[in-house]
Amino acid sequence: MATLSAYRLIQTGVLALLLMSMSAGSLADTAIPGAEEQNKKLARGFYENLWFSNQTDRYTDYLADTYVIHDIGEDKGLTEPAITQREIADFFWANGNMSGEIDYQIADGEFVATRWRWQYEPTTVLGRILKGRDDLPIINVFRFEDGRIVEIWNHRHDIDSGMPLRFTLKGFFYGTLLALIPLAWAISLRRRLKRSQSARTV
Repeated sequence: MATLSAYRLIQTGVLALLLMSMSAGSLADTAIPGAEEQNKKLARGFYENLWFSNQTDRYTDYLADTYVIHDIGEDKGLTEPAITQREIADFFWANGNMSGEIDYQIADGEFVATRWRWQYEPTTVLGRILKGRDDLPIINVFRFEDGRIVEIWNHRHDIDSGMPLRFTLKGFFYGTLLALIPLAWAISLRRRLKRSQSARTV
């Protein structure tokens, strides 16, 4: 009888542990989507306040004190202070008007990917020279910790912007400049030879 009671006690304990495990798993399953939706909301706020409207002072609502950036080119794995994002946005606001729209977002745990469009209308000479009018599709991936962005992957579709044309024109300008240097030297040398020959004839 004692053996049977002990057996039933063990059964009850195992069942209780199983139910607790299932409950914990269920709570975890519901908690993750909630966190993902919150992270998506934070990502939207980042664009809406810094890039779609000039409220850059709210950068601390979205970014950790420092974050790691993976940008196009050589800027990979760099650690930057949060205010860098404000400074970048402030520069564009100082030289033009910005707007945009979010196409879609995908969340996976602590990561949020956002595909959005950035529209830029320069209002200063500097803005026209450095950027020009733009309608650029961008994909960013943010990693969140404790409700703040701690890592950013930046993927811009620059081929849709005016940047390739500007690079082509710059390349043409510098190439022409380099070609003119030996030409100018040859013309100068020819003139010196002519003067030398004229001096000998006299």
